[in-house]
Amino acid sequence: MRNKKEKVRMFGLAGTAGVTENLYVYEYLPNGRDPKEMIVVDCGVGFPEQGMYGVDLIIPDFTYLEKNKHKIKGIVITHGHEDHFGALPFLLKKLKAPIYASKLTAGFIRDKLRDHEIKNYKLKVINLEKDEIKLGKFKLTPFRVCHSVPDTAAFCIDTPLGKMFHVSDYKFDWTPVDKRPFNIAKAAALASEGVLGLASDCLGSTSPGYTESESSIEGRIETIVEKAKGKVYFTTISSNISRMQQAINVAKRQGRKVCLIGRSVVVKAEIAKEMGYLKYPDSLVIDPKKARRMNKDQILYIISGSYGQPGSALYRIATDDHRYLSVEEGDTVIFSGDPAPPGSKTNVDFLVDRFFEKNIDVHYYDMQEDLHVSGHGSMEDIKLLFGIVKPKHFIPIGGTIRHMRAYSEIAQSMGAKKEEVFETAAGEIVEFDREGARQKGKIDVKSVLVDGLGVGDVGNVVLRDRQVLAQDGVVMVVLQFDMNQQNLHEKPEIISRGFVFEKETKDFLHQAENSLFQKLKKKRVINSHQLKTETVNHLEHYFNDKIGRRPMILPVVVEV
Repeated sequence: MRNKKEKVRMFGLAGTAGVTENLYVYEYLPNGRDPKEMIVVDCGVGFPEQGMYGVDLIIPDFTYLEKNKHKIKGIVITHGHEDHFGALPFLLKKLKAPIYASKLTAGFIRDKLRDHEIKNYKLKVINLEKDEIKLGKFKLTPFRVCHSVPDTAAFCIDTPLGKMFHVSDYKFDWTPVDKRPFNIAKAAALASEGVLGLASDCLGSTSPGYTESESSIEGRIETIVEKAKGKVYFTTISSNISRMQQAINVAKRQGRKVCLIGRSVVVKAEIAKEMGYLKYPDSLVIDPKKARRMNKDQILYIISGSYGQPGSALYRIATDDHRYLSVEEGDTVIFSGDPAPPGSKTNVDFLVDRFFEKNIDVHYYDMQEDLHVSGHGSMEDIKLLFGIVKPKHFIPIGGTIRHMRAYSEIAQSMGAKKEEVFETAAGEIVEFDREGARQKGKIDVKSVLVDGLGVGDVGNVVLRDRQVLAQDGVVMVVLQFDMNQQNLHEKPEIISRGFVFEKETKDFLHQAENSLFQKLKKKRVINSHQLKTETVNHLEHYFNDKIGRRPMILPVVVEV
């Protein structure tokens, strides 16, 4: 007998209206009110905006998962990009649940957890061709999809109310570098009995046509390398194993040895090679010491730093700060990637300019050489997926609000009703029952910032303070306060950092001291707290009126 009360809920704790920080939850509610079982799909990091001074990463808010940790049956990871698995170490410090991932993705996860010294976890490797995963009331069947990292999975999730498809980052590539295309036959077979809902990638929904194949890039890379007369530095994101393979193929044909530089590149290449996803003869890849002894036209470096990250190997080379590598006129630098994460374009622009200053032959995104293709399906890819799955309901994920809206319009152009497409923000719930689906309820979530070893201890107030310090500097005011007389013992002393150059503007600071002194003499100040408040209020207005700046003002009261 069917349970008329039971429900299934799906929501993203992050990643719904943003490109990164992907984390989605599916819940089973047998009584229609309280979730009894849940599964988590992906657990990724986000990247800080430029104004987030000192912030290293952004991670999802795990509060809801912590409260319901005994209900979590498993965590499944779709692929090996940081914005889909990079937050696992932070989650596993708060709860324990088995993790499921394909072979290559599992290799990347092990390395990540080792870095964070996470032990005693359960990581199960799944075969994308034949495995099924039973997690309580949920049965997950993976199938292979194409993306910019090999071994990417999508999932058909059998629930008590019907099938849900979760297809994260994907595109239809008929000639992928790893020769393993999107498994359309399996996806179609799984969808043949009807699909309740589809949650799928919407990032390419504003791009017309189909997304180009990864294989198209190799010839363009070779054209550049063939003409290069000096060393070649090739950079792409370290998880883009397919792009790395193409650079290695080109180097081999052009008679160059390959040298891997940067920890992220070296580690991921080693994992991929060991598992058979990166193929080359051992003699082709050499260590840096041997590379330095070779003629400069005999070597191709695959190097980390494609997003221009300060401190990366490529950044250090551009700023003449690398221990043993350098660039000189006649060398070539190839950026095979799109500076998509927040703030990365500014960083890459900086590196490109530094290389141009050194008369290096630079090939990068603005040159329209098509050295990068997206790993995300465009409009026609999205239509093809809709045609294969034929869901009753649609949930766009992994894009911004404009991408979700374009996705919705594509679905409606293929016959879906507007109310059958759910454009959700983080925490907003899509609820399914025997009568249909609706958007209902919201889980409160916030962004959690990681700064060094601190997790969540940097909030909006701290960021605002850092922005003020970066833009207008700080002013410290030393105030000697006579407790008995309840007035200042001496004239205030003002010290500034990052506000005005004291030696050249000594008179200005003296004038500010006098102005504050005159103001405070007229006030009846009864305690140090009131003294601090009056000081901040007066100097804020004074500095803003005189020079239009609003530094952070820190009064220090010395009671005498």
